[in-house]
Amino acid sequence: MENIRCEGSNICYSDQGKGDVIVLLHGFCGSSAYWEQVIPSLSSNYRVIAPDLRGHGASDAPLGAYTVDQMADDVLSLLNALEIPECYLLGHSLGGYITLSFAQRHASRLKGFGLIHSSGYPDSEEAKENRLKSVSTIQNEGIFAFVDGLVPGLFAPGAAPQLLERTKEIGYRTPPQGAVGAAMAMRERPDRRDVISATMLPVLLVAGAEDSKVPPERTFTSDKPNVTQATIPGVGHMSMYEAPGRLSEIIKHYVHAAVRT
Repeated sequence: MENIRCEGSNICYSDQGKGDVIVLLHGFCGSSAYWEQVIPSLSSNYRVIAPDLRGHGASDAPLGAYTVDQMADDVLSLLNALEIPECYLLGHSLGGYITLSFAQRHASRLKGFGLIHSSGYPDSEEAKENRLKSVSTIQNEGIFAFVDGLVPGLFAPGAAPQLLERTKEIGYRTPPQGAVGAAMAMRERPDRRDVISATMLPVLLVAGAEDSKVPPERTFTSDKPNVTQATIPGVGHMSMYEAPGRLSEIIKHYVHAAVRT
């Protein structure tokens, strides 16, 4: 992992490979380690950068509520610091919400973007209430208890126990104030389905057939010709662990096709 100071905050990131740049943004209570089974394959063809988002992993975790726009601007600061003019930006879950914010406000810095088990929809009223319950659990019971309750629902039934344990191990390292800040960012995010429907950039939408958190119909909000849709069978919300080889091939195929157009 490398470390860089951007706009007063420390951002830790992994930077591997050479070629067109793919930036991978992890989900809530994750870190760049979420991509550990995907990066080796992708970095054989591309330069792959995976940051720890604000409030996660080894990056700074300021107190207070975050915004998705703020977290997207952290990514912009990282690209600027690394002197990367354009990239493919792909986000998992929370990372997808950040990706849509970036695509809406900084489209000139993108060659394409994608959502992996994520959505352009905002939180429903029920989901917003659940975010507050999550904050309460983190504050009153601690990050370990919260992660223990969160992780089993991220996987399809019958997932290997070691995958759940690895995901929990990563989640336990999330600073509590970072998890609270990010939960509030997700709660307040706007509807950004129009970002997907309006863009002319190549878009990748990946869903897990058995994802109970973001079912395919919430991911596939556009079927325009520039949008590639992919459903991975037998997978829940965590294809980077449940089917890393298949996810890597989908991403490679998407970027290869985008480069040719």
